[in-house]
This record gives sequence, structure tokens and C-alpha cells, in this order.
Amino acid sequence: MTVRVAVFWTWVFVAGVVQSSSAPLDVAKDQFERGDYPSAIATLSSALGESPHDARLSHWRSRCYLEQRDYARAISDAERAVSERPDDSEYRRWLGRVYGGAAEQARSFSLARKVRTAFEQAVQSNPSNIAARRDLEEFYLEAPWIVGGDRRKALEQVNAIAELDAVAGHLARAAYWLDAKRLDESAAEYQRVLDLRPDRIDPYLEVAEFYQTHGDASKFAGVVEQAARVMPSDTRLMYYKGVALVLANRNLAEAEQLVRRYLATAPRRSDLPSHADAHQWLCRLNEQLGNVKAAGDEYRAALAVDPDDKSAREALRRVEARGRISQEP
Repeated sequence: MTVRVAVFWTWVFVAGVVQSSSAPLDVAKDQFERGDYPSAIATLSSALGESPHDARLSHWRSRCYLEQRDYARAISDAERAVSERPDDSEYRRWLGRVYGGAAEQARSFSLARKVRTAFEQAVQSNPSNIAARRDLEEFYLEAPWIVGGDRRKALEQVNAIAELDAVAGHLARAAYWLDAKRLDESAAEYQRVLDLRPDRIDPYLEVAEFYQTHGDASKFAGVVEQAARVMPSDTRLMYYKGVALVLANRNLAEAEQLVRRYLATAPRRSDLPSHADAHQWLCRLNEQLGNVKAAGDEYRAALAVDPDDKSAREALRRVEARGRISQEP
């Protein structure tokens, strides 16, 4: 009888610990989803004071720091999460992403090698982790050979992904051909994605990005419509529907409403279309309307969000030059 009581109270204690550590994590995740990273960091820091070995808390604080581009703190927390749970594939994948941001900022070869190692270990920890394999494929395609770039290894990841999931396989192969500038092969793979009619929105949006980049307004709009049928409430659709109208150069008043609503409601988060890009589409819209001053204001807004955006800076110079010419007698 005594043993049973002891076991009961042990369970109550453990359940209480789990509940107490999960509650602030849920709050922090909600703050993260809203883009309120300072509040999420405060919530997680307080929880870590009570549960310093909870890898989940370190992982999510790292992701908050990553969104703020505070790479030193993001790396510290991501490494801490991995040290607490070394077999967690996702923690290793996000460690690789953190290293990647830091490597790009510092132009560091040593950090780039850490990116490769983290992604490779994420795949080794869970060979079924498609996201890790896509990240590793991207690294092999984009990194210079001196830090481990290797198109043959990238193709190995493509083939492995295709064995796990048909839609993901076509997307991975399309990215492989796109990197090789073989646009016809990429387009064929993206069409195969659409032919499979996936029941989730992200594949459609990845296909839409291809048509947006290559200026195919008709196909872009069609893919966005398909995406909307799959998940009509997705916040990103305001942005993509607005872009579709700008690309087609029609209903520009509606396009502006859609993009501005996206800017007003969507948080600044790396897995969503950037606010800087949204401002740039408003620039393009105003240029099409001949509103040079408004276009310049939007380019300045884009640069306020992302001061390193070279395309926005060059476009602003062009628009300002047009404005000066128009004012000349």
C-alpha cells in the first residue's frame, strides 16, 4: 500500500513538473507566432531559470534570437539544446540554420563547415526528416566546394527525399535543376507537384515562387488559386494574391489593399514572405501607376526593414533619378 502511494505521488510530482514547464513554453510559442520575440525571450528566460536543462526552452529561445539576427545568442542556445538532446534531428537542423545565418553575416568558412556538419548529423539522427534533407541539399548546391559543396551529394539527397515522399521529391528535384539553370526541367518537376494535388499549402507556394521569380503572371495566379482552395485562411495568401495582381497589372487598388493588410497582420518571421519584399511589391505597383514619390517611399520602407537589400537600394536610386528628371523644366 505504501509503495502504491509513493508511486502515485511520484507521478503527481512529475506531471506537475511537465505541466509547469509546458505552460510557459506554450505562452512563448504563441508570442513567437505573433512575432513578439522580446516577450517570448523573456518568458523562456524565466522558465529556463526554473528548468535549465529543458532543451525545448533553449531551442525556442534560440529561434527567437535567430529571428532577431542575434546569432551569438542563437548559437549558444541551439548548442545547449543539442547538448541536452543530442539525438533530436530537428534541434540539429535548427542548429545548422543558426550557423548558416551567422556564417552569411560573418562570411565565415569555419561556420559554414559547421552548417554542413549540423545538417548531416540531423539527417543521420533521423533519415526520414525531409526538412533536414532539403536543407542539406540546399547546402550542397549553394556552398563552395572548399566548405563541402557537392552537386553529387545534393542529388543523393534528392533521390532519398523522393523515396520518402513523392511531392517533396519533385520539389527537391526542381530545386536541383533550378540551381543548374535548367528551367525547363524545373518547370516539369513543379508541374508534377501540381498534378499530384497535394493536400497542404506549402508545396503550392513553393511552386508559385518559381513562377513569380520568372515573371509568369498567369501560371503564378493559377497556382495561388489552387493554394487558396487548400487552405483559404492562410495569412500568406494576402501577400501572394496581391503579388498576382501586380504581376498581371490589373486591379491595382485591390492589390494594394491585400499587400497592406498582409503588412498589418503578418508578423515579421523568416518562414513568411518578408515585409521588405511586400514593400517592394508596393513600390512596383506605384511605379506602374506612375506614382514616383510613393514608389520611393516604399523602397525606403523596404530598406528600413532590411538595410542590406541591394536590389531595393538600387531601385530607390533609379526611382529618385526618375523623380529628379520629371521635376526638370
